Amino acid sequence: CTQSGLSPLQSIDQMATVVETKERVNRVQIEGLALLKIVKHCHESLPSMVTGSLLGLTDGNGVLEITHAFPFPESRHHKSSSDDSDDGAGMEGHEFQMEMMRMLREVNVDNNCVGWYQSMYLGIYSTSNLLENQLSYQTDLSPNAVVILYDPMQTTNGTMVLKCYRLSDECIALKAKDSNAFINPKNIFEEVPVTLTNPGLVRALLTDVSVGMHADHAVDKNDLLDMGADTSFDRLDMSTNPYLEKHMEFLCGWVDELASEQHKFQYYTRQLSRGGDKGRDKTRRKVDEAEAWASSEAPRRMESLLISNQISSYVDQMEKFTDTSLSKLYLLGGLHQDGTK
Repeated sequence: CTQSGLSPLQSIDQMATVVETKERVNRVQIEGLALLKIVKHCHESLPSMVTGSLLGLTDGNGVLEITHAFPFPESRHHKSSSDDSDDGAGMEGHEFQMEMMRMLREVNVDNNCVGWYQSMYLGIYSTSNLLENQLSYQTDLSPNAVVILYDPMQTTNGTMVLKCYRLSDECIALKAKDSNAFINPKNIFEEVPVTLTNPGLVRALLTDVSVGMHADHAVDKNDLLDMGADTSFDRLDMSTNPYLEKHMEFLCGWVDELASEQHKFQYYTRQLSRGGDKGRDKTRRKVDEAEAWASSEAPRRMESLLISNQISSYVDQMEKFTDTSLSKLYLLGGLHQDGTK
């Protein structure tokens, strides 16, 4: 999978900003229509990973409401010459965003940028690109800006995967100082709880669909109760090998990358030990080592920390998946025993 689109934040703060509140955002509410736009964009763009903008507002209770979303255009090098006639094909990313914000404002749609969204492939999100983009949002736009991550591949297996993250204060302070100090990989990103909200009419429609009110061919009202839309069959899929194999493949790849990063640190440490003067006192040697690790020539710790965080995320995903798979197997075993009696 490849990442398409330009940088999410380009001059968008010139058009709209987050409505600031004194409270820190501790919960995110996303409307069903905005979520459907994100899902549609991510699924239609597979196998490419795409990004988009989130619009909404914040209330005074620490809740961030996402009411609208629109995709970012693909960069020019991702488009062929035959696509130059498409709307927005010849428009730069920031120009497209500003034009979209202007048009949404004219039709009284919330045009406050509250963050951005990105599709991910089997839970891959802990990367330097995502960190830098999110850092731009939280420093240049608002500390309440968030990123919504949607995984279309895992969702097709029957589990809706939608996560919301922001950078921790510790990570932002570390990046602001351009420090090469250590930070717990689990403290790089903060996960923000996400809840789905819908207007009353939409909830009524979903209720009608669930009980079969959409069936035009029903003979009478009594038949409607037997025609509910059952969309949960994907959850009964017993095929686990492809999913686990792909996770193990990616997990091995991340472990190899972590080992490669560790080799860089070991090599740099050996260089420092060879170039050091053993005759100096311990205090002076410690000061020289601290300056050496803070220099631009030293390998960056953040890359290895991001890889460690991604490995931890993969382990958690595999643990949840195996727990669910074992529950299915026990359920199937019980049904099989009942059927043989």
